[in-house]
Amino acid sequence: MDAFFASVELLRYPQLKGLPVVIGGGRRKVDDWLLQSPDGTEPREPRFIPVADFPLLKDYVGRGVITTATYAARQFGVGSAMGMMKAARLCPQAIVLPVDFDEVRKYSRLFKRTITEIAPVMQDRGVDEVYIDFTDVPGGQREGGRVLARLIQKSIFDATGLTCSIGVAPNRLLAKMASEFNKPNGISVVYAEDLQARIWPLHVRKINGIGPKAGEKLARLGIETIGQLAAQDAQWLMGHFGKSTGAWMHRVAWGQDDSPVVTESEPVSMSRETTFERDLHAVRDKAELSRIFSDLCQRVAEDLQRKGYVGKTIGIKLRYDDFRMATRDQTIAEPTHDAATIRRVAGLCLKRVPLDQRLRLLGVRVGALVRLSEHPQAGSEPVSASSRPARKADPHTAPLF
Repeated sequence: MDAFFASVELLRYPQLKGLPVVIGGGRRKVDDWLLQSPDGTEPREPRFIPVADFPLLKDYVGRGVITTATYAARQFGVGSAMGMMKAARLCPQAIVLPVDFDEVRKYSRLFKRTITEIAPVMQDRGVDEVYIDFTDVPGGQREGGRVLARLIQKSIFDATGLTCSIGVAPNRLLAKMASEFNKPNGISVVYAEDLQARIWPLHVRKINGIGPKAGEKLARLGIETIGQLAAQDAQWLMGHFGKSTGAWMHRVAWGQDDSPVVTESEPVSMSRETTFERDLHAVRDKAELSRIFSDLCQRVAEDLQRKGYVGKTIGIKLRYDDFRMATRDQTIAEPTHDAATIRRVAGLCLKRVPLDQRLRLLGVRVGALVRLSEHPQAGSEPVSASSRPARKADPHTAPLF
């Protein structure tokens, strides 16, 4: 989907189309004020709010990150996962709006349902992306798949008012890269014989699976493009990156990928986390941390209940003000999706980490998931001790929040 989070907001605020808009950060008072009349007595119709009334990125203060940005904002170098304070220096005139997860999930379900009505073999790849197998769809091979891609594009727009970009190729690897060629609202068809002309000139980071660290190491070895990667001997790559990764790099550089489109996959875990607008201390900000902690546990529980899962391993994640990370987890006897149980067990995990330092981030995770249908009695069972003995809390640890 094209700039999905931002595009969903533009359905609500069509007056912002064509303007630089970024989506990210937590909801602020200014966002609530926006929806109220000047005297605060009644709500305003979103589509009639004057553009001049919207909050600007130059006035943002905090440590939020950008979820996505409109293409008008991206022209200034603003992009996903960028800190909003940094983005404010690049595009101070951009309008900033918070993420509305409920609305995003609604449109996510709608566009995916629209696809499966046309091409039922679909693999979900997150809130805004899917893989589709055209092989056995009637007409799926016409014009190399372009006809079916146009039908899917039009059907999604008719159902949602949103645009998407589609890459069609012999395998998932090439289709993923092709989907980025003609954004927004584009269709790109890549054939096997297009490898050298269209794929090899791309940067190695365009390969799904080559991240920042591997990209930096390849750059140090003098490899910047996919073509340069393809020119390397497989044994040489295995010597630098290990047998499995090196062999994989050689295959993907030559456009080889036999991974299927998987229509059914089970999640391993579900989690919620938040980065604070300011560093919080377990003692001085105990009440605020306690509220945030409870909210995270509640949200994870709601995610589990909505998707029909329960889990046995409950854990926490902390990032301190010096960017060090700490994680702890504990396993209970029976799987659960109960918010109170999740909070109680996550609280036991918190007792096993030092809390005498300011915190930047807090997260809660539930793992070892199984479907609720397999454990119909699961829910709010008593907490059992972990099979792994818990470490005693440090006597100097700050009080639990």
